[in-house]
Amino acid sequence: MAMQRGPQPGPPFRHPPDSDMPSNADLLHSLKIDRTAPPPPPSRKGLWIALAVAGAAVLALAAGLALRGGRPVSVQVAEATAIGGGAASAPSVLDASGYVVARRMATVSAKVTGRVREVLIEEGQKVKEGQVLARLDPVDAEAQRALSASQLAASESQIASVQAQLTQAEADAARLATLVQQSLVSRAQYEQALAQRDTLRAQLATARRNAQVAAASLRIADNGVDNTVVRAPFDGVIIAKAAQPGEIVSPLSAGGGFTRTGIGTLVDMESLEVEVEVGEAYIGRVKPGMPTQTALNAYPDWKIPGKVIAIIPAADRGKATVKVRVSLDARGDPRVVPDMGARVSFLEEADAQRRNETETTGVLVPAAAIVRRGDKDVAFVVSGGKVVERPLVLGRTLGDDRQVLRGLSAGEQVVLEPPETLADGMRVTRADDDEEQQ
Repeated sequence: MAMQRGPQPGPPFRHPPDSDMPSNADLLHSLKIDRTAPPPPPSRKGLWIALAVAGAAVLALAAGLALRGGRPVSVQVAEATAIGGGAASAPSVLDASGYVVARRMATVSAKVTGRVREVLIEEGQKVKEGQVLARLDPVDAEAQRALSASQLAASESQIASVQAQLTQAEADAARLATLVQQSLVSRAQYEQALAQRDTLRAQLATARRNAQVAAASLRIADNGVDNTVVRAPFDGVIIAKAAQPGEIVSPLSAGGGFTRTGIGTLVDMESLEVEVEVGEAYIGRVKPGMPTQTALNAYPDWKIPGKVIAIIPAADRGKATVKVRVSLDARGDPRVVPDMGARVSFLEEADAQRRNETETTGVLVPAAAIVRRGDKDVAFVVSGGKVVERPLVLGRTLGDDRQVLRGLSAGEQVVLEPPETLADGMRVTRADDDEEQQ
């Protein structure tokens, strides 16, 4: 039986030589990367982003150079002037020189002599009334207080003893009074009991008075201990510290130079005034209550109003002068200190009234120097070759000028018509200086 066989595999299929289909070699060659081809053109979107970033960097660099040493901006400047501090001030009828003095100044000392244990003050320190300034060694005072306390306790014990004896004597006298009426005891015995009772009553009164004396002595001893503590007599500022721990201080001057008479010097800064000497020939021009204007030597542009407090009714024979006390309307100002030199101008009453009507506190600047930045009025002050932005509190308008209540001081240079690009910290030069250099 012949077996049936399946179809036999034929020879492999081959493309005819003239076929259009690519060969395997051509396919592999097409997969190779052609490195000689030119790169694709860049995207327009990426180009614009790169240009924007570069522009921002250039602007930031320009701003940084302008603020940190770039080319300075040329500006016009003007000076802020103190209102009433220039030549327009009221004329004076008399000028005199003097010094700032304190009407209330004290060298604080202890009430008793003793050795200083601790000092709690330093120069320039502000103190309040009653504040502890120093303490002395309280050993002796505390011993005296302990003795007085013991004496008081002994007096109180004696009162108790006499009181007990008096109670017994009163009972005996009452009992003998009944018996003498019944003739059971003699009249002399009863009278002796009465005398004993009255004697004890007198002794009790004496003991009570002795106890009162002992209590008073104890209070004095307590005051002695309290006197070792030195306190401020009023509010003020310490201007001198005179003692150190370990030194002996005494309210009385002692020989030898080894005993201090005070702990420190205290000045009430609210009591400062000016004391001037006016020549006898001109004292007739000065009247009590007369308005004045004082300029301190340390602050010549600061005009302090005041008035004549009193004319001292005594003349100096050697100098032919009369002292005049002048008040200062600058209470509590830290710039005014004792012994400062001052020059006082005595003004006529009419001139002073006219000055008060036209002058107030603050400084005067051109209105062109004030600009608006955000929600506040500002000015640019030239300091050290740069500008500093200052917020202002404005007052009245006086012609082409504005009154500045707070934010500027007299003598400061402000920029006129500051440009919008001017900012705090930018370097500037004065236009006047630029013209001089050219």
